Amino acid sequence: MLEFSRRPEQAVAGSLVHFSHAQSLSPGAHRSPRSFADPLFPWLTAISQALDAFRQNPEGYGDRLKILLENCISNFSNDEQYRNDARFLKICILYADAIQDFKLIFEMMEAKGICQGLSMLFEAYTVYLIAKGDLMEANKVYKLGISRKAQPLERLKKMYDLFLKHVQEILQNGAPESQVHDILKERQEQLCIDPWSTSVIDGFQKKMDSYLRKQTGYHCSNKVYSGKTSLSSLQNSSRNKLLELGGKKYQIKGCSGVGGFAKVYKALVESNPDDIVALKIQRPSFPWEFYMYRLLDERIPSEERSSFGFAHRAHIYTDSSILVINYLPHGNLQDAINSHLVAQKVMDEVLCVYYSIEMLRILEALHSVGIIHGDFKPDNLLIRYAGEDLDEDAFTSRTGNWADQGLCLVDWGRGIDFRLFPSGIKFVGDCQTSGFSCVEMQEKQPWTYQVDTYGLCVIVHMMLHGSYMELERRTNSDGTHHFQIKKPFKRYWKVELWSNLFSTLLNRRSTESDVQVLQGLRKSFEDYMCNNQPLIRKLKQLLSRQKSSLCLT
Repeated sequence: MLEFSRRPEQAVAGSLVHFSHAQSLSPGAHRSPRSFADPLFPWLTAISQALDAFRQNPEGYGDRLKILLENCISNFSNDEQYRNDARFLKICILYADAIQDFKLIFEMMEAKGICQGLSMLFEAYTVYLIAKGDLMEANKVYKLGISRKAQPLERLKKMYDLFLKHVQEILQNGAPESQVHDILKERQEQLCIDPWSTSVIDGFQKKMDSYLRKQTGYHCSNKVYSGKTSLSSLQNSSRNKLLELGGKKYQIKGCSGVGGFAKVYKALVESNPDDIVALKIQRPSFPWEFYMYRLLDERIPSEERSSFGFAHRAHIYTDSSILVINYLPHGNLQDAINSHLVAQKVMDEVLCVYYSIEMLRILEALHSVGIIHGDFKPDNLLIRYAGEDLDEDAFTSRTGNWADQGLCLVDWGRGIDFRLFPSGIKFVGDCQTSGFSCVEMQEKQPWTYQVDTYGLCVIVHMMLHGSYMELERRTNSDGTHHFQIKKPFKRYWKVELWSNLFSTLLNRRSTESDVQVLQGLRKSFEDYMCNNQPLIRKLKQLLSRQKSSLCLT
């Protein structure tokens, strides 16, 4: 059992002695305290001496100490000089303990704005409340101090964590206190948040405004878009219309993607056929996605950066936003899957292994730097092809042209920056993408990285089976349960690889980092390929054939 045995006045008394006990009054001690440069100093000395006397004779000096403390507070409670003075705070804490009415003193200090930014105030009050057994009120006071960012904030947070562990122990020991359950329920709700809620996104976007304005390529206007070509006039079939943005002209060559709030157009920069970009036009305005792209620039290692989309510019208006991003001409992973289904086939297992490696590598890099994509599906994985022939010997090291080959993850509108949230946070809410809601979302449980890894499982299932993933819930011998896919694996597949992938990712309940898990899975697939040279040769042939069939330029 954790102990909160040290009374607040014990800690404070020692600190007062540290401030003044070893010092004596100046020769002018007979003067009014207000005549000193630091008028509080003589009071500190007098209180320190009174404490010494009180320790030797509590009954004889208790009332004298109480009166001294009361007079000191009366003299200085309205003095701006001591609004945030830790010494004055300690005097108030001593007096609160002396009169056994901390609530009265706390409310007085709150009303007068005394030491509201010092964590010691909240720590002392909660110790008093815990000693009284008022855990609910102590919980509120801790949260109040943390919300006010009382300093040192980290110490206050650690004290709060200790308090919650104390509450948990009370519950484990079978105490019937309803307030314990209320605190734990409130704490659980406090640590769960919907990262896609309008209030959360709007709040972060306001905080990110100054950051974004410093970024290269960010152009923000307080007016509506007023170009010669109306954005509302752009249709899926639009060709050769011109958009003027930041002094550059973009010639629309067709629509390459449509979402719930945005359309993506292929465009030539200054009518140059060798300078092609994608324009993502969104209404209403949504600068968050540009923030996510700049986050990728900062956090993703250079050797992995090509696996993630790149934004050149963002033009933000009051009614809309336009992102200028890289254009890749070879379609996406959904197109590759569909190209096999049209021929009433499924993707060759070697291709499935290769793209599984690529997706595991992408999520490993992403999650290791505290970023969640949030919309991991085949439509958002563009296919990259090397400009020249692939060297079989370079596959293992992923060097040479293999570095230019693979996937590129785009569409960061639902991206989550984990580092913006408090430590220990978990997420709630649904991705609202049919077939891609992870197990935790389906069961109304908190989640973190599972939103991405579940998406990976769905994509792998689509590659292998040509259909969306369906799960069944199985009960284990110990009464727990696990999930597995309904469709069986082909006997001639590398069953142990696929079984391990699905079993591991679908049944991982931890909301902590999954980087080591992803790395282990990736290496198992890489080892399989690298130990079978003919498979790499076959992969080269399949990729070459796929490139020819999916060239969308």
